[in-house]
Amino acid sequence: HKTVWASYDNEADVLYLHFKKPNHADDSEITEDEIIIRYYNKVVVGLTILNASKKIKTD
Repeated sequence: HKTVWASYDNEADVLYLHFKKPNHADDSEITEDEIIIRYYNKVVVGLTILNASKKIKTD
């Protein structure tokens, strides 16, 4: 079982997901869906989801 740290910036509509703590990335890439994948030593350490409210439904 892994811990995921999440935070949301309502003003910017950005969701941050961190898989490691502390979360220092040395590389990143952005997908066509405006998701930034952050890496450290070629391992995914986090995601930044731009325009999150358009991608994630909340009830």
